Amino acid sequence: MNTPAPHLPVSLVTNPKLSSWVKIGSDGRVAISPGKVEIGQGIVTALAQIAADELDVDIGRIEMIRATTAASPNEGVTSGSLSIQQSGRALRHVCAEVRGIFLAAASDRLGVEASALTIADGTIAGPGNVSTSYWELADDVSLDRDATAESFAKSPEARRLAGHSVQRIDIPDKVFAHPRFIHDRPLQGVLHGRVLRPEISAAKLVTLDDAAARAVPGLVAITRDGSFAGVVSETEDGAEAALKALRKGALWSAGEALPDEDNLAAFLKSQPVETMVIDTRASASAAPAARTIRRQFTRPYIAHASIAPSCAMAQWDGDRVQVWTHSQGVYLLRADLALVLRMPPDHITVAHMEGAGCYGHNAADDVALDAVLLARAAGGRPVRVQWSRHDEMTHGPFGPAMAIEVEADLDAKGEIVGWRHAIWSNGHVARPGRASQPALLAGTQIENPFPRMISSNPPAANGGGADRNSIPLYDFPAWTIESHRLLTMPVRTSALRTLGGQGNVFAIESMLDEIAAARGEDPVQFRLRHLRDERARHVIRAVASRAKWKPEKKAGTGYGIAFARYKGTGAYCAAIAEIEGEDDIRVKKLTLAVDVGEAINPDGVTNQIEGGAIQATSWVLKERVRFDHTRITSTSWTDYPILTFSEVPAVDVEIIQRPEIAPVGAGEAAHGPVTAAIANAVFDCLSVRVCDLPITRDRIIAAMELAS
Repeated sequence: MNTPAPHLPVSLVTNPKLSSWVKIGSDGRVAISPGKVEIGQGIVTALAQIAADELDVDIGRIEMIRATTAASPNEGVTSGSLSIQQSGRALRHVCAEVRGIFLAAASDRLGVEASALTIADGTIAGPGNVSTSYWELADDVSLDRDATAESFAKSPEARRLAGHSVQRIDIPDKVFAHPRFIHDRPLQGVLHGRVLRPEISAAKLVTLDDAAARAVPGLVAITRDGSFAGVVSETEDGAEAALKALRKGALWSAGEALPDEDNLAAFLKSQPVETMVIDTRASASAAPAARTIRRQFTRPYIAHASIAPSCAMAQWDGDRVQVWTHSQGVYLLRADLALVLRMPPDHITVAHMEGAGCYGHNAADDVALDAVLLARAAGGRPVRVQWSRHDEMTHGPFGPAMAIEVEADLDAKGEIVGWRHAIWSNGHVARPGRASQPALLAGTQIENPFPRMISSNPPAANGGGADRNSIPLYDFPAWTIESHRLLTMPVRTSALRTLGGQGNVFAIESMLDEIAAARGEDPVQFRLRHLRDERARHVIRAVASRAKWKPEKKAGTGYGIAFARYKGTGAYCAAIAEIEGEDDIRVKKLTLAVDVGEAINPDGVTNQIEGGAIQATSWVLKERVRFDHTRITSTSWTDYPILTFSEVPAVDVEIIQRPEIAPVGAGEAAHGPVTAAIANAVFDCLSVRVCDLPITRDRIIAAMELAS
């Protein structure tokens, strides 16, 4: 029987040229150029570890090159916790092949069989003290060739760096306040731009009196194209002053009505929808249902709430433009810019620079188009545009609101015999570069505008969108999972961390907890009894052991557990929350166990799980986009509070290391389990089930009144 030929990793299929990934210089440096970008998740460090391992060089020789459409592989967008799976696998394969190419070249030069050669920090040595190096061979070895499927990476036990925590490449600059973010690295001779936008949702600019703005010192230009208008100034203060003056001279039309913020579930269920059956399972042997439990779970619109507002720079040179951005997808952004500008993509270069916070499709892409449009009036000088906090919280895409109905059929013994899960939500993705029309905000405001893109959901094969994590991992005998995607979008939505995963795990794990409580069964044992996947069972046992489940209950405290496998194919994560609930809900401690397969950098995995757990705590307790019928009203940290440092819980993470299993991402694994664990802990503490996020004092009181 023939052994099937190995397959190239997906990122290599579309970017096969070895030289686009790796360049080895005669100066002893190794340049690694992935298509994924650093957004605080530590990916450049983990990828450097992979490259150093496969090439047998010291990690200090590795130079990680920022993604740019001028030279980098096109790996789409950095999202979905896929960087290690996609870029990591590609780099491991590429570096293994490059290592083999150099061994073959060294064999020819030294007259020694390649199998007799060893590599130590780039020095290639053989019997009789003969040696050469990558650096000596660099000018004679061409990597301008396509990857083949014949190379094999090292076995896990042969790797020196994978599985060990090394210092993050990006952290020193951030700790010691060296300029690293795009906000802190203006180009020489840069001008400053600001964009005028309406207070009222989807309003059009009717008239604009710019006389007062033109009198502001330092003004370079005022630009207007339909409802898009902005200023360019020599200074940032001048740009702010000119924008303030311009705003006074602007007259806007009426906008679109926004839904009732206090009854989002009714709004979501009243809209025209596209309905899809996500999955069904039937059982002929299940016992008849004796009763059915029905619950509705909701989450509000959630803002990205990045600490620093979005920022970009652009510079025109004739009919070509260069853009600097913290977008998560430089090639996808370039595609949308080309549509708006009606120019060839190869006339646009988009280069990544780190930004201070991004958790999905925030306004990074929008501000890039703003900068490009304003830079047209700058006479070839670069223009830097930074959104205000108000802009960020008003005009950037939000994570969609969700209404989720779950019905559980129980037999006479209280066992689950049927399960129905229905979701109403906007689509969770309207990222740039994926459609024939652009998704960028200014593209809907110019004189010949493009329609606002209605958000869609990725297919199930890519992890789904609103339906992400809606299919239980538990062995229920029968189920039906449906998703109803809204075809209207008065509130702009797009990808936020986990897409629908947070809402669906919240619903499933809350329902399971309620059923276990009604049976008088320990929720840990209840979950274990319904799981066949041993890795799932392992993380639940691990977190229960680490948290010493169940700790002795004290008055005013509660403990809750929840579990999920992200997307059903990614990282396994279980969480136990300890909360105090005598006054307001306070999360005192979160204990988590996670299985990502091979953890390339355990410290990085821990960082990601900790960060996700803390962000989820903020979502659960505080975050909610506020609006009236005409405008977004949560435009500052006062109106949109997030978790403060004094409210951050202790977070304890256990990594289940599995070097024999291919790695998956960790960034979004904790959000769903932590959300549900906190909700379950609230129930344990107060004996009331809160099904609507965020879990505030008002929501708890409302749930108590409903239960009484």
